[in-house]
Amino acid sequence: MTGFRPGNRIGMTADHTRAPVLEALVDYRREGRLSFTPPGHKQARGADPAVREVLGDAVFYGDVLATGGLDDRLTRGRVLQRAQELMADAVHADHTFFSTCGSSLSVKAAMLAVAGPHEKLLIGRDAHKSVVSGLILSGIEPVWVEPRWDAERHLAHPPSAEEFEKAFAAHPDAKGALVTSPTPYGASADLRAVAEVCHRRSAPLIVDEAWGAHLPFHPELPSWAMDAGADICVTSIHKMGSGLEQGSVFHLRGDLVPPKLLGMRADLLGTTSPSALIFAGLDGWRRQMALRGRELMGGALELAAEVRAAVEEIDGMHVNDRDDFCGPGLAHGFDPLPVVIDLDGLGVSGFQAADWLREQRSVIAHITDHRRIGAQITHGDDRETVGELLAALKDLAHAAPGMDRAPRVDVPSPTELRMPQVGLARDAFFGPTQDVPLDRAAGRVAAEMITPYPPGIPAVLPGERLSEPVLRYLRSGLEAGMYLPDPSDPELETVRVVAEDGE
Repeated sequence: MTGFRPGNRIGMTADHTRAPVLEALVDYRREGRLSFTPPGHKQARGADPAVREVLGDAVFYGDVLATGGLDDRLTRGRVLQRAQELMADAVHADHTFFSTCGSSLSVKAAMLAVAGPHEKLLIGRDAHKSVVSGLILSGIEPVWVEPRWDAERHLAHPPSAEEFEKAFAAHPDAKGALVTSPTPYGASADLRAVAEVCHRRSAPLIVDEAWGAHLPFHPELPSWAMDAGADICVTSIHKMGSGLEQGSVFHLRGDLVPPKLLGMRADLLGTTSPSALIFAGLDGWRRQMALRGRELMGGALELAAEVRAAVEEIDGMHVNDRDDFCGPGLAHGFDPLPVVIDLDGLGVSGFQAADWLREQRSVIAHITDHRRIGAQITHGDDRETVGELLAALKDLAHAAPGMDRAPRVDVPSPTELRMPQVGLARDAFFGPTQDVPLDRAAGRVAAEMITPYPPGIPAVLPGERLSEPVLRYLRSGLEAGMYLPDPSDPELETVRVVAEDGE
């Protein structure tokens, strides 16, 4: 087990050529240590041969205990702590924590460090479902802050500083704020302005920057949370970085949240068997970015610009750009690496397009919604990979006229999309419930999340009073190919609601 002890920023003396976790794994193998501890595969010897053939033995060689394997039983080598210190230095944080449970854990830990049961936290309503899970587990009372809504494109952008100012004025007892920036579509908030709103009240700002691991490493990218004045920043290294899935870090700056408190809250949620493989991915990514980040991100930005220009030349496709996303009443900043392609001119949905690309061209899109797909460009791409992408997109454009017309998705207006929160998410989720037919659910209080995925922003939260427009949106979306991973009834014939008296 490894507790969540922070790595402190170590300043200009940091040697970013070092990678403590990777070096400890090399030492483990070189010294020929013989382990009579978990994991039971014993350095691949006990693993199933068919599994070894698929995964390779290197995976098992790197799968050692963090405490008592990667480091000694008292962690006297400070392997993990040194790796976290280097990460903090690389991104201008005071303290950094590694997580092998993804940013879903990290954001919950951040929330629990700022507010407790029945205390208020201002949260942008475009938050990820992991934030809502944090509300259910903690009993924190959310004060929802409205995103900036693009009614033409049916997209939510991060809330403005003015909206957070209004929310604090209405709820001066709120303990802090949480904003998601950038969004999976690449839109970012004015984090400096939001941080100023919070800090005038000595309230901490949490930024869910899961999609922003790359932001600190190139000046042409939006400002990242720590440099913009945030107190806690949560980042998924596996999304736009080169870590393994579930690799996440959360950073801390300033004195509004004690680092020991944040570590204690994370320890409540984290696994007692963290993966040394994921730690190694985090450590190696930090070294890669600290030494070559500007060069690698610069290359990715050039590649993305070429892809954007080429896709714009394909009939029926439009690449959402800064002019589409930014401006009065819209997003503050823009990350060009998530290449978001509007397919409205082709007459096909993002669901249809994603399925066709996978089945016919072995190309997998990221974002898929009723009118868009996303092609995420990272420093791992090159002209060969984007060439295949562009060829597949051109083939899709040629095939689109012969495809069935996109099923209609009844997307509500911004006012219809927002349903009143009439109770705590925790109370609704854990209280008495019943399943009612979808056509009788309007007016009832939801007892479950219902989340179009990706990007994972719930349309329905426990404790919200259900409305006909939102239910119609979800039903029509499901029929059109939308993926809903979390309702108790995957076919959405019924919805789980809070039981009323006498039921």
